[in-house]
Amino acid sequence: MTVLLVTLGAAVGAPLRYLTDRFVQRWHDTVFPLGTFAVNLTGSLLLGLLTGLAAPPRAAALVGTGFCGALTTYSTFGYETVRLVEGGARLFAAANVVLTVLAGLAAAAGGYALGAQL
Repeated sequence: MTVLLVTLGAAVGAPLRYLTDRFVQRWHDTVFPLGTFAVNLTGSLLLGLLTGLAAPPRAAALVGTGFCGALTTYSTFGYETVRLVEGGARLFAAANVVLTVLAGLAAAAGGYALGAQL
């Protein structure tokens, strides 16, 4: 049952990641990977919220592992950072690393705090 829940969550999270990235990048003309940044922050916030709520194992599998796991993307974050460096945009690459890590941690902590209060 857990594998099915993870699969169902991922089936929603992965296309949403792609569509969100395309939508954000279309509306913002920048080399900074705002689409990936947006989905990673959203996933961090949601996972923190889920943890703060002390979600039952099935909800954690569906939303945490499945949906958030497919929505967020460390590999794309890494790839886009390397591409920025290769393209000579080292400042954007450094900003991507620092902002993604710090804002992701802050989003997760904020989500956790909110969930713990609910």
